[in-house]
Amino acid sequence: MTGREMTGRAMDRVDGPLKVTGRAPYAYEHRTDDQPLYGVVVGATVGKGRVARIDAGEAERAPGVVMVMTHHHVPEQGPRDESVPFEYWRAQPMLAGPEVHHYGEPVALVVAGTFEQARAAAQLVEVTYDVGAGRFDFAAHLAEAYAPKSVNAGLATDTAVGDFDTAFGAAAVTVDQYYTTPYEFSMPMEPHACLAVPHGEDLTVHVSSQIVDAARSSVAATLRIDPERIHIVAPYVGGGFGSKLGVHAETILAALAARTLGRPVKVALTRQQVFSLVGLRPTSRQRVRLGADRDGRLTALAHEVTMHTRPDMEYAEQTAATTRSLYAAPHRRTSHRLTPLDLPRGEDVRAPGEAPGLLAVESAMDELAHALGMDPVELRLRNEPAVDPERGVPYSDRHLTACLRDGARRFGWERRPAVPGSVREGQWLIGYGTAAAIRGHFQMATSVQVLLAADGTAVVRTDMTDIGTGTYTILTQVAADGLGLPPDRVRVELGRSEFPTSMGSGGSWGAANSSTAVHRACHALREKLLAAAYHDVDSPLYGLAAGEAAFADGRVRIGDASEALGALVARHFPDGVRATGETLAMTEDPNYRDYSIHTYGAHFAEVGVDADTGEIRLRRMLGVFSVGRVLNAKTARSQLIGGMIWGAGAALEEEAVVDRRSGAFVNRDLAQYLVPVHADIPDIDAVVLDGYDARANVLGAKGIGELGICGAGAAVANAVFNATGVRVRDFPITLEKLLPGLPAPAG
Repeated sequence: MTGREMTGRAMDRVDGPLKVTGRAPYAYEHRTDDQPLYGVVVGATVGKGRVARIDAGEAERAPGVVMVMTHHHVPEQGPRDESVPFEYWRAQPMLAGPEVHHYGEPVALVVAGTFEQARAAAQLVEVTYDVGAGRFDFAAHLAEAYAPKSVNAGLATDTAVGDFDTAFGAAAVTVDQYYTTPYEFSMPMEPHACLAVPHGEDLTVHVSSQIVDAARSSVAATLRIDPERIHIVAPYVGGGFGSKLGVHAETILAALAARTLGRPVKVALTRQQVFSLVGLRPTSRQRVRLGADRDGRLTALAHEVTMHTRPDMEYAEQTAATTRSLYAAPHRRTSHRLTPLDLPRGEDVRAPGEAPGLLAVESAMDELAHALGMDPVELRLRNEPAVDPERGVPYSDRHLTACLRDGARRFGWERRPAVPGSVREGQWLIGYGTAAAIRGHFQMATSVQVLLAADGTAVVRTDMTDIGTGTYTILTQVAADGLGLPPDRVRVELGRSEFPTSMGSGGSWGAANSSTAVHRACHALREKLLAAAYHDVDSPLYGLAAGEAAFADGRVRIGDASEALGALVARHFPDGVRATGETLAMTEDPNYRDYSIHTYGAHFAEVGVDADTGEIRLRRMLGVFSVGRVLNAKTARSQLIGGMIWGAGAALEEEAVVDRRSGAFVNRDLAQYLVPVHADIPDIDAVVLDGYDARANVLGAKGIGELGICGAGAAVANAVFNATGVRVRDFPITLEKLLPGLPAPAG
């Protein structure tokens, strides 16, 4: 197999053997020369107030305890600097004072010789609080909502085109509904963990992080030391889904303790602590208004969102922004408002904005189709825009209609029950649902170095991370193509702060950014090699035109002449030859100004609903997607299916419930915070259309990871309506919401 055949193939993961044999070390598993100490976080048991008294005496006398750190003697830390444009690069001080902002906030760190000793001693820390009046009930405080200056990713808070009120008032058919979505958590398989190892003035931080540069900057700013003295190591990350874009309490507290004690310190969050010490997807109340003529063409569209935020750490999920580019309508309005609550801060959770936004908008489109008596696929096809309806610029590469048509054909959409609640198999009511998917494609500054050694092997280095999505594999494929090497002669090294800087894995930008940079580094290497060969009288390629060169099978060929790459490198670059490739930030790329660049998809779901009990069972699910060029068919399909499962969970299961008395999440473990399991997802498939978006980047590839969740939940919700005739707008759709609307059992 030649290098030219690699990109796009369903190549097995190159890191797979390491992972399945347990040889891929995660943050908590790294070994140190010195025996590490173990830290356990003590969290506040009130949701608002201040620490009046903290007595750590009994804990300090417990076996094995080395230190109990509280706000009374925590080292000086840098303050949060709101002028730093991205949250995840800011200082994150911990134990900075007696104030308690939310339930579970750290009030102490107990460090001991073993984890068991630290955990036992943590129970002995006695804390007395002056309890304040907390705001924990979202619905009760909606009137306090305010408009932020901007929303996530720097997008506009509000937009308006035309005269929405007049157009909506004159529309022949309208939908005006409120949809609510709950608090949700990322819940990666690997809990958030850190091992901090001091070396004199330097500190090595083994951390589960999606963005190495952000972790380094945040730790350095918090500890008030030169970032060059912070060494981040994150070669393997056991999932993140947004929760590891920034560092949290475990990392900062481990770093503070290690610096204070001069010893390695490990801190890992328990699964329950993740619910209070890691950010969450905000709860939302969304009003969607659609106005259309009798033919189903939208004349007015509005999407207005209110969500929670922490008063001192603002986060505005871009929930309505997804609506701005999806459907044609001459009169439009979108807005975002924030309601301050004394709860953990909102953070990016997989497909921030698009996931909850499309759950509402695509449910509303289904309601409009029902009101019109129109097929839901046809309604979407009739509202396909020619240009971006709010920006007025052309789309770079839009194939949403192809996704809808191909998906309908593959799924057998023509068998959809025309009348809700009309098809039954025994006790089961059967329904079909569909929804469109759209997600913006982002491009971030990224740098990669590629080294070609004298033995003809290549090494790719970047601080980009692999969070289980396949980075090691796709960069191997792109480098193999770029240098004409078999993949087993390419080694990819990731996740170290000493490597060239990237924006890491997040926002579905990681694969395209890093692959583009690798492609450019390989192009620069080819130019160096061809220049050397052209002037080398000992080379078979001496004096030959470089424009006809082909790199394959570890050799460079021009016409009938060829030479092994290793031989050429050994003669001219005995220490190896290096080149750096870069990807520009989208703010510096005119394509992102002149075009609307997105990925697209269409979801189809079939459900069965027990007519007596209201039990919902997903029977099958299909997604068809347009994402530009695919870099690895196997990992792409895996990512999309994973996102679709997230969508099913959002529609039917996921919900973090707040105790409105204390601000605690009452279902703070995986026994009660429900996520889909194998039995919930019996038959699911993802199909990717062939594509290439030349305006996205030189490879024509766009992000995949988060697209799968976009709209998936709405397809499931719409199938539930089609099966039962009951529309649930308060997600997730659970028995107590569905059952009262079902027909009474016979007899």
